[in-house]
Amino acid sequence: MDEEISQTFGRLDTLVLNASGGLERDADPGYALRLNRDAQMKLATAMLPLMPEGGRIVFVTSHQAHFIHENDDVPTGYTPIARSKRAGEDALRALMPEFRERGVGFAVVSGDMIDGTIIVRLLERRDPDSVEARRAAGPLPTVEDFARVIVRAGTEAAADGHTYFVGGDDYLAAGSRRSGYPVRL
Repeated sequence: MDEEISQTFGRLDTLVLNASGGLERDADPGYALRLNRDAQMKLATAMLPLMPEGGRIVFVTSHQAHFIHENDDVPTGYTPIARSKRAGEDALRALMPEFRERGVGFAVVSGDMIDGTIIVRLLERRDPDSVEARRAAGPLPTVEDFARVIVRAGTEAAADGHTYFVGGDDYLAAGSRRSGYPVRL
């Protein structure tokens, strides 16, 4: 992939890391960590040489993963995925000095359950009460809402390591009281 990008475009301005997995049937116990941490790290480090100064890496995660250390309200069966996504975020944050050395920014986009995504459909099968509880708290953001924030994270000048939040105002307010995290911009 890096060769194709290099030959076709000469550079990569923005890398969005949006993989997520682990709820699939018959997935082995290490699958979520390999996908949500290891693959994200490998891709970021492989693409970094193609990124010019001013480029951005954006890591996409969920509120359940981002706040896993402060929140015990994680849907049944999602805890291993949330932990693996948080491990991916932490591992990428640890690479921020290397990103900065190359002049590449890093941002995180954390979202509530996103209406219309496969993860919500899978959770509705496994733990319908968790999805209903999120819907009862307020309307779930749409894929379009989430996409707009990902574009912002990849294009606007924000502090390196900044986290953008999408949806879940009630969740974020509780999280900010517990952990000092800011509420959504």
